Amino acid sequence: MSGAAGLPLALTLGEPAGIGPDLALSVWHRRREFGAPVFYVIGDPDFLAARARALGIDAVIQRSTATQAAAVFDRALPVVPLADKVTAQPGRPDATSAPATIGSIDAAVADVLAGRAAAVVTNPINKQVLYRAGFTDPGHTEYLGRLAERATGKPVMPVMLLWSAELAVVPVTIHVSLKEAIAQLSTRLIVDTGRIVARDMTARFGIARPRLALAGLNPHAGEDGTLGREDIEIVAPAVAALKAEGIDARGPLSADTLFHAAARATFDVALGMYHDQVLVPIKTLAFESGVNVTLGLPFLRTSPDHGTAFDIAGTGRADPSSLLAALKLAARLSARAPSPVA
Repeated sequence: MSGAAGLPLALTLGEPAGIGPDLALSVWHRRREFGAPVFYVIGDPDFLAARARALGIDAVIQRSTATQAAAVFDRALPVVPLADKVTAQPGRPDATSAPATIGSIDAAVADVLAGRAAAVVTNPINKQVLYRAGFTDPGHTEYLGRLAERATGKPVMPVMLLWSAELAVVPVTIHVSLKEAIAQLSTRLIVDTGRIVARDMTARFGIARPRLALAGLNPHAGEDGTLGREDIEIVAPAVAALKAEGIDARGPLSADTLFHAAARATFDVALGMYHDQVLVPIKTLAFESGVNVTLGLPFLRTSPDHGTAFDIAGTGRADPSSLLAALKLAARLSARAPSPVA
């Protein structure tokens, strides 16, 4: 199984001192058992071969190009080499590896936009390591948005969707403090986010009329203003504007009753006003199978919904379930997704 027009998936290296390399090797090693789609890793072949030996994984690592990956995948893990060598040891972040981490993302995006790969699948990064090397974006999502703008010359608003079979959620504000999230929140931001979610849930997931449930900012959605007026003055007008555009949107709804089984059956995506409001429930329900999907981009991107897990890197204890889910979802969505916008 592969993505659009039989193209492979471009898998980034991620933080090399973390579990990303372990997961890539594990999924490839068990590719037949897992029914894994065809992918290639963008990184350092020698580094990956050394990590495989350390993990006791019998993996053949073959230098490849994106166009050769499909022919190579059954017998060897295709690795598209970067100019930067990787020196980090498991569990010991090494800032000198930051250029390879960033370069892997850049190359994966370039491959998809050039039609050499069906989608970008990113392994987890460690932002603190990248910050020390001069990385200026708050996270993966924002950096991908900047790459898309640079490549297309068009403004891009990336939206972070966390997807699982049990629940799909979108935080309207993302990697900012709670204080900053409240300051950033506006009717326009909610409407712009909801519009992108509705559009991409149709275009990429095939849901004809997605049902959006919008959580209120305050406890009990503000209780008619007694617990704050933001839900009356900011969230409710956004819901009304989305409805006026023909989008099936409800809210503001009390977040504390939004995520039990009966409530989840009434919507396709829940939009929260800040990061933890919606990431806590999905990580509780689907920690090992959740997938991070970036909406609003001219290309498809998925990622495991977990971090670098330095404490178990190189031990063989990392669970590949979330990466496998990210790869499978990327293959499924790219088979029906519109072509990348160059």
